[in-house]
Amino acid sequence: MLSEKEKKEIVAAIDKNIGEVKTKVEEYKELTKPIAPENAIGRVSRMDAINNKSVNEAALRQAEMKLRKMHQALEKIDQPHFGTCTGCGEQIPLGRIMLMPESTKCVRCAQ
Repeated sequence: MLSEKEKKEIVAAIDKNIGEVKTKVEEYKELTKPIAPENAIGRVSRMDAINNKSVNEAALRQAEMKLRKMHQALEKIDQPHFGTCTGCGEQIPLGRIMLMPESTKCVRCAQ
């Protein structure tokens, strides 16, 4: 069970991460805008741009998923099972929660 001090530290870390991920989401949204056909770029450059767009779309989906999971972690932080591994039932180390507050498994079970 986490102490109130640990919970406050986790909430601060989550809030910081949410801000960073929101910034990334906005950047990815900008990078995934449609490529206008009237842009006079060469065929190879257009293919490169399309490829980069698909890579950025995948990164956008991952960032949005991480954002959702961090919001869920904030909602669950006061529940008694928060910080307990869903795989083995052991307490997830505080360091892992601070680095990856959205994680629901300890390192061993996450592998």
